[in-house]
Amino acid sequence: MTDQLTAALSIWAPPPELTVSQWADAHRRLSSEASAEPGRWRTDRAPYQRGIMDAMHDPEIHTIVIMSSAQVGKSEILLNIVGYYIHQDPAPILLLQPTLDMAEAFSKDRIATMVRDTPPLNTLIADPRSRDSGNTLLHKKFPGGHLTLAGANSPASLASRPVRIVLADEVDRYPASAGAEGDPVQLAMARTKTFWNRKIVLTSTPTLAGISRIEKAWQQSDQRRYFVPCPECGHYQPLEWEQITFDEHKPETAACACRQCGVVISEQHKPALLAAGRWVGGADSDGIAGFHLNELYSPWRSWADVARDYLRAKDIPDIYKTWVNTSLGLPYEDRDGDALSPDQLLARREAWREALLPAEIVLLTAGIDTQQDRLEAVLLGWTSAGQCLVICQRVFDGSPNFPQVWHTLDAWLLQTRKSELGADLRIRAACIDSGGSSTQAVYEFASAREGRDIYAIKGVSGPKPAWPDRASRSRKHRSHRVWNVGVDTIKDMIRARLTITEGPGRIRFGSDLYQSFFRQLTIERRVIKHNGKGRPVRSWVKPSGARNEAWDCTVYGFAALEALKAIRRLDLSRLSVSPASTPAAPTRKVVRSRTFGKGAPAQ
Repeated sequence: MTDQLTAALSIWAPPPELTVSQWADAHRRLSSEASAEPGRWRTDRAPYQRGIMDAMHDPEIHTIVIMSSAQVGKSEILLNIVGYYIHQDPAPILLLQPTLDMAEAFSKDRIATMVRDTPPLNTLIADPRSRDSGNTLLHKKFPGGHLTLAGANSPASLASRPVRIVLADEVDRYPASAGAEGDPVQLAMARTKTFWNRKIVLTSTPTLAGISRIEKAWQQSDQRRYFVPCPECGHYQPLEWEQITFDEHKPETAACACRQCGVVISEQHKPALLAAGRWVGGADSDGIAGFHLNELYSPWRSWADVARDYLRAKDIPDIYKTWVNTSLGLPYEDRDGDALSPDQLLARREAWREALLPAEIVLLTAGIDTQQDRLEAVLLGWTSAGQCLVICQRVFDGSPNFPQVWHTLDAWLLQTRKSELGADLRIRAACIDSGGSSTQAVYEFASAREGRDIYAIKGVSGPKPAWPDRASRSRKHRSHRVWNVGVDTIKDMIRARLTITEGPGRIRFGSDLYQSFFRQLTIERRVIKHNGKGRPVRSWVKPSGARNEAWDCTVYGFAALEALKAIRRLDLSRLSVSPASTPAAPTRKVVRSRTFGKGAPAQ
């Protein structure tokens, strides 16, 4: 009777208190379809995984960030977490993949095989073929909870069902917005608000520095790295690429040098290093644990493998970027023209100034940016060979919503400038950004001066023409004309030319330019983002809070030249300047301005 009672009571006994790693070691089975090492799970195979999984049990931690390379077991960690909560601590779970198609594939290839081959799970989640099983491809019920798989590109799959556990995989591949609903990561995280014991896990291989979602999350975390001891001196240190030494003709010689004593550690010591390792934080954080891993830790990749991949990638920018992301687990900082050094460009300044321009300049254009308390402008000179000479940057203080600052700008635009030949040069065209808070004032100023080729523009991103075929009419602002300029196209053009140091395509700089100009000129980065349909698109972005007026004004000055080419059929190669002469200006009309006073001529 006692044995029968004990057996009956055991049914109602709570499960043993296990951590995620202990549960995986006790119950998880790896499937032959999804693993190169099928069979029983062993956390000791990759000991660094233990600290990541068991962070789920720290009551002080609500978010876990895993920024890592490929081949370190991120997906298996997520699967272990899913299995643990289904079996040990039932809860509503959301597992988010970059797309709905990827969520379906993950369900079929990874979730289904784990449930099938892990005994405690296949008794809790019914066979999807059975009637009323509650088990569909993207939604699986179990006693006390459910697992929902969703795509970050699908607003419907991010509907507001509350969840306690959010597992967001490969977040750097998510679209910027789930349709019109907003950022998919924020939408998913918002679903946990009603749970005091919520847990959020964000994982990804990073992409581009300054843009990467996982990099931003990592920077907000306590930034843990896995430190391993030197077998010679015992000094603990993370494994980093800078420590790897090898003969470039023999990558199989790859080894790791200790930062403390310099001893060279061979690959054979790697299992012992990993076993003795420990996670060490590098920053303070309020409940966010961050873990960084690279392929040097992976038991499935040798240091020689990583060295071979590096040698294949190092001279090809696109492949090198992939290597940095997927082998080092680091965001990529462009090495080419997208990451020009401000100091490099500053060193290219020449001795000429706005007061006396180089003889080869045949044409001037300007670009103007509007800010709440000022206007900023950049003056560009052009040679008949197509070189661009950046002459100066000017700031006109005052709110653009009041006329005085526009009078000051107009006087500057009308100035005559002398060249070394004695020629008089005037600004032939200018573009003014109308996208700020002073749109009406920009339209009024430009409309009154369009006969002088001064244009109100609006920047449009994506693969658009530098200058449009025709202007648009603003319905909101009294039908003024605005030109939708392909700013990304012009930025690509400028950044490519900034890397040229000789020849007609290069950009030159005068001595009136200061270091701040060059910082702003190089602040933006060209990145690949995903549109609302999940498709990759090229885009330019700047770090949050950074200033880039010099860059924008230069873009608008280039746009002004494109306007002359399109509207005035200008051909730079046919222009020349003789002493005391200047290219003929277009015929101007006297137009009354609606903003700056009755009878004020457009001059």
